[in-house]
Amino acid sequence: MTLDEAKAAWERGRHLVLVTPPAVEQAEQLWEFIPPETPRHGPGVGLPVLIICADDVSAAEWGTAAPARARVHAVTGLTRSARVLQERSAHILAGTVPDLTALVARSALKLDAVSTVVIAWPEILAAGEHAAALDTLLGEAREARRIVLSWNPAVLGDFLERHARRALVVGTPPLNDAGAPLYPVGPARYVVVAPSRRGAAVRDTIDLLDPRRPLVWEGGELAPPEAAPDAVLCARLPTREQFAALGRLGTPIVFAAAAQLPYLRSIAAPLTPLRLPAAADRAADRAASLREQVARLLTEGCVDAELALLDPLFERFDPAEVAAALLALRRQTSDVSPPPAAPVWVKVFVNVGKKDRAAAKDLVGALTREVGIAKDAIGRVDVRDTFSVVELAPAVAEQAMRGLSRVAIKGRRALARLDRQV
Repeated sequence: MTLDEAKAAWERGRHLVLVTPPAVEQAEQLWEFIPPETPRHGPGVGLPVLIICADDVSAAEWGTAAPARARVHAVTGLTRSARVLQERSAHILAGTVPDLTALVARSALKLDAVSTVVIAWPEILAAGEHAAALDTLLGEAREARRIVLSWNPAVLGDFLERHARRALVVGTPPLNDAGAPLYPVGPARYVVVAPSRRGAAVRDTIDLLDPRRPLVWEGGELAPPEAAPDAVLCARLPTREQFAALGRLGTPIVFAAAAQLPYLRSIAAPLTPLRLPAAADRAADRAASLREQVARLLTEGCVDAELALLDPLFERFDPAEVAAALLALRRQTSDVSPPPAAPVWVKVFVNVGKKDRAAAKDLVGALTREVGIAKDAIGRVDVRDTFSVVELAPAVAEQAMRGLSRVAIKGRRALARLDRQV
């Protein structure tokens, strides 16, 4: 079925099932069925789109994955979300079943006013501890049309019959011509990691394996490499077809969240965990290195002067205790580090100021809660009458400008760009 045919069926009132891996960044087709925000979605008007997520992390990801025309509010705090719904009527609300249930209980979320419900990968939701609460939410939003994101619609028979009857499946389910599940494509290794730490885990893996020609796939079309890679790292969860293409270059290493492992097992076998060094491992390596340095000095160097200096202590204390005390002194000395250099900031202009009743805490809150910027990456916030200038770490400036342009601060749609006075 073509995308145009699916759109026509959607406009005729059919529910849809979009076949996609359980990763927010892979659900690009969803936005073809979400109408852009219009003036009628102003204050006091019902919420148009609700995305039901398996966890808080997935809910927060929708804000960064959405196109510029879609204003997504992720439920990170019930009080704040209730205020957003009351004052600004977010175009799209993304949240977990417990959070959405709590907002309904507070009468902040009116499910009978929702026009579209997106159920994000109910393979996880429908089998979890909140399955009954999910059924209740969908039952109260019975007039809303459904878009179900699913990587395996075949296991959702009862769920789809109850909540998305006669839904049209868009995409290719993982079934052969006889209706049997497809076999895994090939072997893979995996690292369980939260999306926010995926980049760091990729770097740790490269350090561990020390490949000469690593290939880091971050989504999209796979361009043929100039030379065969000796490590294939998937920084995004691949489709079956993408995994097959990556597997032809080598055994992929996939960085996935724990909830994504059932899907990964359906496309990869054998699936072997790759253990990255933990903090304890790195500490043990440092200790072993120090012991080797001491042994080398004792066997190859001359410590006669040091022994003469320490000889009076050996008469009072065990030599092992003296050695331990020297190591403790060394550690104390290394802990006294020079003051850190002043951080380098990028200044970002935001079109919200004192006349909009905005304060520095509102801008910091939008950056941390809505955009996902760490607080230590935010510097000075200078709020002027009609605009503000925010200092940000260079690594997050681009993310902050894109994210701020999708949110509202004190009821005003924010626009962010690099400050021209820099």
